[in-house]
Amino acid sequence: MSATMVDVADRIALPEALTELEDVRPGSPFMRPVELVAAALVALIIGVLLLGVTSRYVFSLPVIWIDEVASISFLWLAMLGAAIAIDRNEHLRLTLFVGMMPERLRGFANTFALLVVAAFLLAMVWPAIDYAIEESFVTSAALNIPNSWRVSAIATGIVLMTLLALRHAWRTATLRDFILASALVIAIGIAFWLLTPTFKGLGYGNILIFLLGVVALCLVAGVPIAFCFGMGTLCFLMFSTSVPMIVMVGRMDEGMSSIILLSVPIFVLLGCVLDATGMGKAIVDFLASMLGHVRAGMSYVLLGSLFLVSGISGSKVSDMATVAPALFPEMKRRGYQPKELIALLSTGAAMADTVPPSIVLIVLGSVAGVSIAGLFNSGFAIAMVLLLALAILARWKARHEDMTGVRRVSLAVIGKTALIAGPALVLPFIIRGAVGGGIATATEVSTIAVLYALVIGMILYGGISPRKFYAMFVETAALSGAILMILGTALAMAWALTQTGFARDLATFMAGLPGGWITFMAVTIVVFMILGCVLEGLPAIVLMAPLMFPIAKNLGINDVHYSMVVVTAMNIGLMTPPIGIGFYIACKIGNVSPDEAMGAIWPYLIALLAGLVIIALVPGISTWVL
Repeated sequence: MSATMVDVADRIALPEALTELEDVRPGSPFMRPVELVAAALVALIIGVLLLGVTSRYVFSLPVIWIDEVASISFLWLAMLGAAIAIDRNEHLRLTLFVGMMPERLRGFANTFALLVVAAFLLAMVWPAIDYAIEESFVTSAALNIPNSWRVSAIATGIVLMTLLALRHAWRTATLRDFILASALVIAIGIAFWLLTPTFKGLGYGNILIFLLGVVALCLVAGVPIAFCFGMGTLCFLMFSTSVPMIVMVGRMDEGMSSIILLSVPIFVLLGCVLDATGMGKAIVDFLASMLGHVRAGMSYVLLGSLFLVSGISGSKVSDMATVAPALFPEMKRRGYQPKELIALLSTGAAMADTVPPSIVLIVLGSVAGVSIAGLFNSGFAIAMVLLLALAILARWKARHEDMTGVRRVSLAVIGKTALIAGPALVLPFIIRGAVGGGIATATEVSTIAVLYALVIGMILYGGISPRKFYAMFVETAALSGAILMILGTALAMAWALTQTGFARDLATFMAGLPGGWITFMAVTIVVFMILGCVLEGLPAIVLMAPLMFPIAKNLGINDVHYSMVVVTAMNIGLMTPPIGIGFYIACKIGNVSPDEAMGAIWPYLIALLAGLVIIALVPGISTWVL
């Protein structure tokens, strides 16, 4: 796993990332105009939203066209960002199985993965164009322009991604691998087409073949996760149903266009600002001055830093990359084993994912119809339970810690670090208070938070050059595009599942399980831990939330309580070896071999699991703040 993964893969709650395509490269020169447009769209969205916030809260004068401008810009940003992510090989995929292959077979698998991406995109070109034509007859309410201005982004992005995928496949593969991989993709397509009459009579068997089998094959081959879902859904609809492909484009549009998701690129940018200005390091230094002198104090500092820094960046990788370099040298001096540091770092990052702002919570609120204010309020309480579980274990583990030469720092030093960290410490509470208190939406708060972080960060923590600004905007576009592409294809797959009647039958089966809601909670924990290992956060949530949340509601489970169980179980899975990719990211950040760290993480995972069981069995922990 390359260092580039640390920089770009999970600058969000995502997640949310799996792992990178191999041979990560800077963007191609001919993509510079696209990057420039994408960066301008990020700036435009932030500017328009700030205008809306100012006009509404300062002048009490709502501007009715702002949402439409933001919506148009957002979909174009998503599709151009997804193209930039293809160009830079920053789409997220599972490389565990590809990495086990011999070198020669690995090259073939990479070529096959790119050609699967290209095949999916080629199949979607004409439906996307038809969709834009259909939407030209719909006129927007405020701007009075055809909706095709917005949805043309889908066709444009698909065409651009197709060309880029084919270009990368041709340039990186040997001629033999390219021919063989192309022949295999074509052969599979022809076989499915010939078997279409058979597939149409299989009923739920098609779910196993396409929505499980094809998706699993693509995952093992290293196809980016967004296109695994896309190809599985495309094959399911094309070869086993009579649903036109234009419907799939519409579902993808729906998955990427929710107004709530506007906060995703802004919180991604907020994580970039956090890294660039050093605001996170200021928080770490303050906590170290307060707690560094006590036994297990540095463990408390690490956990507390992840808790607070997550409240600014909403990102696991950004959190880990900020905290680890600042604390690991001193912790090693005190006798901590590197494997113990990785265990504490990775499980601490899993704990912090419920701390707002969390893009996982925002996406969950969007797809499951759960109050984001309620999720933000509850997330703090849930994270505190998990923090306590990890802190108790860390204290026991540190009973032999070498405290030689450790001294309490002076009040003057504590005061100085507190003064420096104060503006950064305020930010997560501003975000949580504004959203949780119903003062502003997550999108509005994210915009204010970016402005606050930029101003305070540049004044107190160090300036950001124009070149760095531009790089941050392009990075925000690429990562947002990768995330939103996953959401679009995952929602299309979830829709396909519900249309089969599978969701109805699953609900009937779950309702009939002995033990009522407790059994359902146990099943939920197992399901989302497994999905967290394999699919990571966002796709797992978008895929399963439409199926599981209605069942939970029928069983009388509070939606916020259920959300906390889902997110926590998913994050434990994300950090569980040997598949959980978050664990490997932590190992890369800490420069520790996964084989060495694997044995040390289990007690910490058990502590998290114990906390999760308490959260699941005691709904009041999640709901008392509501």
